[in-house]
Order: sequence, then structure tokens, then C-alpha cells
Amino acid sequence: MDRLKELRIDRTDKARRPGNRWVLAVIALLLVLAAAGGWWWLGRGSVAEVRIAGVEKAGAGVAEATVLDASGYVTARLRATVSSKITGKVVEVLVEEGMEIAEGQLLARLDDATATRLLALAEAQLGSARGSLAETQVLLADALRTLGRQRQLVSQEVSSQAQLDAAQAGHDALSARLALGREQVAVAQRQVELRRQDVDDTFIRAPFAGVAVTKNAQPGEMISPISAGGGFTRTGVCTLVDMGSLEIEVDVNEAYINRVEADQRVVAILDAYPGWKIPAAVITTVPTADRQKATVRVRIGFDELDPRILPDMGVKVSFLDTEEPEAGDQGSAAPRWTIPSQALRRDGSQDMVFVIEGEVVERRAIRVGPQNGDRVVVEAGLGAGDEVVVEGPEDLANGDRVKVE
Repeated sequence: MDRLKELRIDRTDKARRPGNRWVLAVIALLLVLAAAGGWWWLGRGSVAEVRIAGVEKAGAGVAEATVLDASGYVTARLRATVSSKITGKVVEVLVEEGMEIAEGQLLARLDDATATRLLALAEAQLGSARGSLAETQVLLADALRTLGRQRQLVSQEVSSQAQLDAAQAGHDALSARLALGREQVAVAQRQVELRRQDVDDTFIRAPFAGVAVTKNAQPGEMISPISAGGGFTRTGVCTLVDMGSLEIEVDVNEAYINRVEADQRVVAILDAYPGWKIPAAVITTVPTADRQKATVRVRIGFDELDPRILPDMGVKVSFLDTEEPEAGDQGSAAPRWTIPSQALRRDGSQDMVFVIEGEVVERRAIRVGPQNGDRVVVEAGLGAGDEVVVEGPEDLANGDRVKVE
């Protein structure tokens, strides 16, 4: 029995050995590292995704440098929605979209039944007034003869003075009646002219030559120069545009309006024809600013109009640099760096960009020069090898961790 007890394993002493405590410590350390790794891995989900672009050297042979890019629309200086001078029912519409219209051309006709009858009544009243005037003229001539005879009789002491006075009074009354008749004829004539104008107003004509871009009324509808009768009354027959008055209107940020001047050369590119560069020039800067958008409107005129240019087309314009570089400066000038215009951000009056530094971004203030197409010249703040954020979150801040798409 004693020998069997000697072969028994003493587990109490083994549990007390120091090596077991080290094993437990290693296991705990691994658990802590695993938790930290999981926290770091989950934290990567908040990394902002950005798109970047590298700083490029500006081309040395740029023929026309731009100082500003803007976008706007083609507008017409002479554009009108043609309406009627009176309220009436449309009987006939003689215009369609796309028609070339001459000045004075008939566009539509209104119901003239009432106006025609009123004109006939005015003409009848004029005839009656003229007939009454003719009768008065005959009576006045007879009264004049009677007055002459009474004067002879009175001079011969055959007739009394009372009879002569009566003849004179009759003559004077008819003279006044004749003057009144003439005034009545004149009033009737004016009334006829007014009624003829009412009839003429039922014919709607083009105020100027142009192209009809919309047709707003149909036969049977009511039309009025004012908004009357709710939504069932039209206020215009069609919209005319003078294609010879097309120009460009753009809104320029007031911080850059000092780069625009009258007669400055401009290159315009229609959104519909991106490969077509249209020469143009600044007409004027409208002397007022929009306080809501902080912009100033600039009018730009085409050098030559083209049938492809249509009203309300979207257009992008580039204002060309008016300062010519000196001949001796091109070879000795410092390198010019450019970045995409999308990378440029503004903080108040300061231009800035976000530069990639490893896995974080650095906010960096820069000084910009003229724009050439969709790229901006950087005069200070960036150098060769720098990469800037082109697209990213609006709330991107200095030191944020990012992931490049």
C-alpha cells in the first residue's frame, strides 16, 4: 500500500508552481491586444474618402491665359409675350412655335361682334348729326333772308322794330344751333374713330420682328392684358424673341469682379457644343450686387451670332487676361503650378486647399493667380509633388484621417 501511495501525483504542488502565473498573464495581454485591434479596425470606418490630384506645372506655351471662369445663360435683350389691348375670346391663332415673324404681322384675331356693332352705331350717330347740321344750315339761310326783309321794311317804316328784333333773335338762335351741330358732328366723328380702334384691337399683331418660341393661346380661350378670370384667362398669345439681340448673362462672385472690365475678351462654350469656342467680349458690368448670392451680373456680347445659339442655353465663359507678358520674362520666370479648380476652397477672403500628408490632410493657405480652363494657377503655397483634395466632405478639417479613392 505504501508503494502505491508513492506513485500518486501531487496536483496541489503543481498548481502552486510559478510558471502557471506567466501563462495567465500572456493570455490576458493577448486579450487586451485583440480588443485594441478591434477598436482600431472599427475606427477605420469613420475615415473620410477623398479624391486627390497632383500639382502640375503650367504649360509654357499657353496662348491665352484666363483670369476667371464663370457660367451663365444665353438671354435675349428683346423678348416679349405678345398680348391684346382688350379682353376678348380668341377666334383664330395664326402663329406656331419656330415661325419667323415680321413686324406688324397678324398673330391672332379676337371675337369682334360687339366691337363691329358699336362701330355701326357710332357711324349711324355721325350720319344723324350731319343731317341735323344740314337742316340747321337751311333754316339759318331762311332766317338770314327774313332778317334782311325786316330790315328793309323797318327802314321804310312799314314794319315795327319788334318784328325786326324777333327776326334777329331767330337768326342768332339758328347760328348758335349751327355751331352746336358742328360740335356734335365732331364728337360723333371721334366716337367713330374710337369704335374703329376697338375693332382694330381685335387683331393682335407682332410689335417687332423675331421668332415665336412659345404659343400660349388657342381658339376659344379668353385673353386679357391683365390676370382676370382666374386660371382660365390667358395673358398672352405667344412669346417673340429677337434672335439678333442674343447675349450672355453670368453672375460673377463679387470677390473676383475686379478681374472683369469693359470690352474684355471672352471665350464662351455652350453646354450643347462643348468643342465650339465662341469669341465674345464684355459689354458691361451691371452696377449692382445681389446681396443674397454675393454676385454681380456681367453682360457679354457675341462677336458673331450663329443659328445654333438659342435663348436660355447654358454657357461657360472664360475671361481672358488683358495683360501681355513681357518678352524677356518668359525664360527667367519661376515655374508656375496649377491645380484643378475643384480643389480650391475659400475661408472668408482666404483661398486654401487640403494637402495629403500620409493618411491625414493638412489645411494650407495659398495665393492663386489666373484661371486657365478648369485649372487654377497657384502663385504661392504649393510646390512640386504636393497632392490636393479635389472631392471630399464639406466638413473636412485639418488633421482628419482620409482614405484615397
